Amino acid sequence: MHAKASCALDFTVWTGISHGMDLDLRLTRQPHAFDADRGTEIAQLFTDQPQAVLPLLVGAGGTAPYLHKLLQKEAAWLPDALLDPEAARDALLTEAKSASVAAPGPELRQLKGRMALLVALMDLGGVWDLETVTQALSDFADAACQTALTSALVTQVARGAIPGQAPQDVASGAGMFVLAMGKMGAGELNYSSDIDLICLFDNTRFGRADLSAARAGFVKATRQMVRSLSDVTSDGYVFRTDLRLRPNPAVTPICLSMETAAQYYESVGRGWERAAFIKARVVAGDIAAGQRFLRRLNPFVWRKHLDFAAVEDTQQMQHAIRDHKGLKGPITLPGHDVKLGRGGIREIEFFAQTRQLIAGGRDPDLRPRGTVSALQALQRKGWIPSETARDLSDHYRFLRTLEHRIQMLRDTQTHAIPRQPEDFARLAALMGEEATTLSAKVFDHLTSVHAMTEAFFAPTPRSVEVPATRVISRDVLDRWLALPALRSHRAKAILDRLRPTLEARLTEAARPEQALAAFEAFLAGLPAGVQILSLFEANPHVIDLVLDVVTISPDLATYLARNASVLDSVIDGGFFAPWPDRDALLHGLQTHLLTFGHDYETQLDAARAWQKDLHFRIGVHLVRGLVDPSQAGRQYAELARTVLKGVWPLVVKDFARRHGPEPGRGAIILGLGALGAGAMHARSDLDLIVVYDADGEEMSQGSKPLASRTYYARLTQALITALQAPMSQGRLYDVDMRLRPSGNKGPVATSLQSFEAYQRQEAWSWEHLALTRAAPLAGPDELMTEVEMFCASVIAAERAPESLARDVVILRERIASAKAPVNWLDVKVGPGSMQDIELTAQTGILLTGHNTRSLSEGLSFFGAELAGELAARHALYWDVRVATMLLSATPPDPTTLSADATSFLLQASRQVSLQDLQDVLAESQRTAAAAISALLATYSAPEAT
Repeated sequence: MHAKASCALDFTVWTGISHGMDLDLRLTRQPHAFDADRGTEIAQLFTDQPQAVLPLLVGAGGTAPYLHKLLQKEAAWLPDALLDPEAARDALLTEAKSASVAAPGPELRQLKGRMALLVALMDLGGVWDLETVTQALSDFADAACQTALTSALVTQVARGAIPGQAPQDVASGAGMFVLAMGKMGAGELNYSSDIDLICLFDNTRFGRADLSAARAGFVKATRQMVRSLSDVTSDGYVFRTDLRLRPNPAVTPICLSMETAAQYYESVGRGWERAAFIKARVVAGDIAAGQRFLRRLNPFVWRKHLDFAAVEDTQQMQHAIRDHKGLKGPITLPGHDVKLGRGGIREIEFFAQTRQLIAGGRDPDLRPRGTVSALQALQRKGWIPSETARDLSDHYRFLRTLEHRIQMLRDTQTHAIPRQPEDFARLAALMGEEATTLSAKVFDHLTSVHAMTEAFFAPTPRSVEVPATRVISRDVLDRWLALPALRSHRAKAILDRLRPTLEARLTEAARPEQALAAFEAFLAGLPAGVQILSLFEANPHVIDLVLDVVTISPDLATYLARNASVLDSVIDGGFFAPWPDRDALLHGLQTHLLTFGHDYETQLDAARAWQKDLHFRIGVHLVRGLVDPSQAGRQYAELARTVLKGVWPLVVKDFARRHGPEPGRGAIILGLGALGAGAMHARSDLDLIVVYDADGEEMSQGSKPLASRTYYARLTQALITALQAPMSQGRLYDVDMRLRPSGNKGPVATSLQSFEAYQRQEAWSWEHLALTRAAPLAGPDELMTEVEMFCASVIAAERAPESLARDVVILRERIASAKAPVNWLDVKVGPGSMQDIELTAQTGILLTGHNTRSLSEGLSFFGAELAGELAARHALYWDVRVATMLLSATPPDPTTLSADATSFLLQASRQVSLQDLQDVLAESQRTAAAAISALLATYSAPEAT
């Protein structure tokens, strides 16, 4: 290597070099001339080149026969191109886009040869990195396809072969578009690659009577386009073109309607076709129609839930390719296929694509088309370690570079390492290496890739010690195989592989029989089993988590079976991370919703899926003791508040689309009860009041205007529907609006003036007590602040203690007579219960006039000693309440609790046995009831006398 070139080896010094700077300063590597005589021929053609550049030309032409031919052919054009390679590349792309549509073939062939020569030299000299090289080749393919398609459409439209389309329609493809698949779609086209295309047309542009004729015209246009690109002439060819990735290529025409293709993929599309569409890109013709088509296929390619079944799909695809190509043997370099063989490029691509298919449906950030970009995205999101992403990216770049050198030799679409020693030495020279050095490097890269990826696609069987006495007996297995989830052959095969692991996990349970029954109930509730069993196989620790959850109660097992997709969040990054703060939580929801476009129903479903993930996470953290009931209660409330903040603007925007913007100052959501207090359990509903201020405006201003009162009433109904309508992802929350003025008899939305007047003049004491837990949660900030201040003024108003105490006594009696406890685990209602203590705290807040939603601050009005005692008892009740509501919809019968449920309940309440818990609760309720009764008697005594 020349001294001047060696001085430029540190490429980082030249990062950011401007176009046009001397090429000799940008070179970082050089090929060796294998054939000295042929190298000399090239040197004589380029005597004016700098001393550092000439070895690049000599090495290329003296080693690769194809490049030798191109250097001779383009000896007049090349010197100017080397002065500014980027400008030359851009000029070639511009010329390809503007080539003659009358007969584009000859011009495109000449331009392709020049682009091939320029790319090869920039690649061999290390001036352009792999991504720049493959992007240049892909960009040229895009331009060539567009020009060839335009030429074909001009011909067919002029002949009247495409009904209803005029010359001006050719600019938009006359309804036809071309999808680039594979490496072209990813912008990663290799040096001598064919191009994989799918040609479709927009059937909606044609009436039923014209559809057949249009299809025939587009088929003719496709044939003409392909001839322009792939026919070999004296000038060579542009690109070999492959149309076999379309649906059912053996029986379908080479250009299909969008609808036909979409129906195929949506009904019988296979796993390899899902993987192929990761890289699909619209490159020519009607770009808008093509993008609509790809959006329609999103549900086919990107599943809503984590798709671990894709691992087996890819494994089968990989084995099928190796079987078909005869590539199943060990890594031996002569003849080894660096693309499809062991440790090759395809293994890295499959490694990235499979993980993309697993998680890309939930996270659009995981959908880059390029392989290195995909590895980087997977690393950022925690799906693969940083060193794995780095090492596989390095291996990928090396193997792709090697692949390019193999193809540069003779412009052949091959990926096989030369078998003959002389040919391998020629390849090494083009790589700028000695043959022995290159051989060792290639072997190291291939073996490293295979070691890193094979464990993922064909995991080594786990050594699981199966107990002598099996929990999953033949009878149990027969029952399982009759379940809907296990009726497919594929599900049965996965279960057979998974059975030893399940046996071991079930045997380790506190009561294996109960664990088995709970797990069987979980399986019985699954509509299908392949996905969940694949998840178990890929992540055995999830089995432990599922057993932890489902053995607590049949009710929770049923919920999990019906919503198995919530397990996605266990595998997703950050499941066991600390709970986010309120701002981060809201940002997370808003960011999630943005990825689902602007369709109202889709966004509501997305909000449900997001809420269910986090709701499930809180429950799992509680079951596993990662949070206590008090922390869980705050998290449940923060989640509900965040959902309201995120969903309310969606409801308002969708409603305004039909009926115009909110008249006046808008409306706010006022949360009360557990929601307002900021402490909820797993099954809490939402106590809401909607307060609006029309500010004198009588009507809305939309296309379907409404009177202001009607507008806000219907807007509130839309909110209720958004929250509790059972959509595909279930419902968000049940809504209770009985705390609004006049209860169920009043309007569902209350004007600010009516709300203020009612609270000052008509509200009962119990309504003011409820107001002590009111919190504005969503809506215009100014209006929320105003409502907050008004509520504070109502709470601060002077009131007679004896009158309030007497009202509370009556209220306690009504509550006691209305609803008795279900059993001793029902700690919500009854004298001395949770509700009784909360009522006392609310009384204290009204008597102090301080606007606080704090239970302890409300109780402090009655003295520190009594406040501390009642607060401690309330904390015990809350622990029990949060735990039991995770077990079932109503307080469970203590006599039927499973061992795991009992253990969870005792852990949550910090008691040793159920009897101890029962005794503590009974004593607590007696003491609290007596203290509260005495307290209220003291305050009501002056009035009584």
